Amino acid sequence: MNKIWLKPHKEAAIQRFHPWVFSGAIQRIEGDPADGDEVQVLDHKGQFLALGHYQAGSITVRLLAYEPTSTDAAFWTHKLRRAFHYRQQLGFHNSTHTNCYRLVHAEGDGLPGLIIDIYNRTAVIQCHSIGMHKARMLITQALLELYGGHLEAVYDKSAETLPDRYAATVNNAYLHGMSTQRVALENDHSFLVDWEGGQKTGFFLDQRDNRSLCAKYAKGKTVLNAFCYSGGFSIYALQAGAVHVDSVDVSKKAIELVEQNVALNVTQQERHRAYASDVLPFLKNAPGEYDLMIVDPPAFAKHFDKRHNAVQGYKRLNALAMQKIKPGGILFTFSCSQVVDEPLFYNTIVAAALESGRQARVMHRLSQPPDHPVNCFHPEGAYLKGLVLYVE
Repeated sequence: MNKIWLKPHKEAAIQRFHPWVFSGAIQRIEGDPADGDEVQVLDHKGQFLALGHYQAGSITVRLLAYEPTSTDAAFWTHKLRRAFHYRQQLGFHNSTHTNCYRLVHAEGDGLPGLIIDIYNRTAVIQCHSIGMHKARMLITQALLELYGGHLEAVYDKSAETLPDRYAATVNNAYLHGMSTQRVALENDHSFLVDWEGGQKTGFFLDQRDNRSLCAKYAKGKTVLNAFCYSGGFSIYALQAGAVHVDSVDVSKKAIELVEQNVALNVTQQERHRAYASDVLPFLKNAPGEYDLMIVDPPAFAKHFDKRHNAVQGYKRLNALAMQKIKPGGILFTFSCSQVVDEPLFYNTIVAAALESGRQARVMHRLSQPPDHPVNCFHPEGAYLKGLVLYVE
């Protein structure tokens, strides 16, 4: 096997179970690993530290194990079974109220580069590393062993998340079966999930708990759901008794999905309007009639060199939302940019409040749900930040 030798004193992070090896920590490479190959990581004395997937770049190795092992079928079955047992503890398996959840959350489950979401009887795999994609059939085999006949299909949706050159050689496809059921259940709400053509794996499972919290404040309110995608917050608000909900997204395809989901869940559909529009122009022209706003934009930055621009974007967006919300209104605001950490996001919202000239109180600090776990040795996994503000 190819071997990665670290520079002196660079083994400490791995000994603390951090799952990444950065290129700057590498002294030399023994062998000629290709992207996606397994490599052993050794300290500068040649002592074994870990096993992982090699991929040229800043993060050169994503670690799978901290002891010598074979990544055969039994390895993947063991890893997925551990993830499954954790979700059992959370109450997702065989729940009659929710049948969609994240089974594997990359570093949070000791499998860097791998996402697996369950939508009723379909598993959607999304690989963010070449090594994980090369192992997709072993992963599929482990899923079928784990779920048995309950699993109808396994779909690979990795073309959008793999490095460009490699992604050009692959296509999204079913690895097992074919799905006949596209509706998933979340807290007794029904959602049409488009894992083939939609964003992410088809639905934003990470906002489940935050949608439930929003529903507690929605009764009797006029609501704006900005960057609504398939309308998760909108459905929860309508079902909780909102007087009216406006859903806004620049994607016409997303708006079609919202309207389908409203039809699945809501009898009085006249309480809802959907707009295919950029959010900023929509907000600028809004009459200031909203009691409750949800502002959940896509990641404004995925790399540190774009962080400043992202912060300025969050500030402008939230300042405008605060200017437009009714006095005594409630604002749910989020960032899913990993490079914008929680303190920076909080300070950005403070700056937005100052710019808006409005007083604001923090009602709740929000994050990702427990089926999107953060490995305590990998704090970078805490990507979703949110605040609920009472705006006077």
